[in-house]
Amino acid sequence: MSSQDNPFATQATQSPNVSIQFGDAPARRPAPAAIKDVTTQSFAADVIQESRKQPVLVDFWAPWCGPCKQLAPALEKVVAASGGKVKLVKMNIDEHPGVAGQLGIQSIPAVIAFKNGQPVDGFMGAVPESQIREFIDRVGGRGAGPQIAEALAAAQQAREAGDLQQAASIYDAVLAEDAENVDAIGGLADILFEAGDREAVDQLLAGVPDAKKDAPAIAAVRAKIALAEQTAGLGDPAEFERRIAADPKDYEARFDLAIVRNAMGDRAAAADQLLAIVKADRAWRDDGARAQLLQFFDAWGVMDEATLAARRKLSALLFS
Repeated sequence: MSSQDNPFATQATQSPNVSIQFGDAPARRPAPAAIKDVTTQSFAADVIQESRKQPVLVDFWAPWCGPCKQLAPALEKVVAASGGKVKLVKMNIDEHPGVAGQLGIQSIPAVIAFKNGQPVDGFMGAVPESQIREFIDRVGGRGAGPQIAEALAAAQQAREAGDLQQAASIYDAVLAEDAENVDAIGGLADILFEAGDREAVDQLLAGVPDAKKDAPAIAAVRAKIALAEQTAGLGDPAEFERRIAADPKDYEARFDLAIVRNAMGDRAAAADQLLAIVKADRAWRDDGARAQLLQFFDAWGVMDEATLAARRKLSALLFS
């Protein structure tokens, strides 16, 4: 296909090292090997090293987990039907809790995708087959999928460089090719939200199919909106800090300061205030500090550095 026919061609020329020319779909790969259990000892070989050859999905589960039993057959079915795009391994966190703890996984089922030795994407909960299929297409590629993935990476690169107009243009191009791509919808909605165009955000989110409304990229935007509404009119952080200095057990001040710090972009400080409450008094507001922290995780994203760091600290508090 020529560059004139490629909906991402304009954006690609502005993003170095990104080639998103559409070509023929790759040949179908061999059927995947049997799904295997992975242990802490075999994780390096079965996941880290293997992911340098092909994407590896790690299904973190436990025998007592009902949603895990719901997810497993659907996940295995979609992986088997993918023709070897990804490899699936399963890790029982009751028998091998260490890796899940290091990744900051607090709830299961959780599926984390590894590429080139690193976790790159993931989801939690017993999601429907359609969402699993979309996830595997995203991490494993399907036809135009690799080009779309590269375009989304280019959009993220533009956002990190501060070029929000370029990022929005790329997301628009992705949506012209795949109108239901939740990563593009979520990325564009996030940019519009930061720009203050709430009406456009609501229009975008209203168009998300019901089966994809809980996708991580969409959930992150909705959580950010909820946090913004919660933050409005809270007050001066200096006053909250003064109250905490006078009384470290002023949990209301700590809680409100966490909300304000998050709104200011200081995620680590926001998490630390809530973690201090969890450590001191789990019963406060019926474990409200932990609930608020989990809402932060939804807004930040499952693989965000602040989420991973705070999950590790929370796990240490809960299970030490």
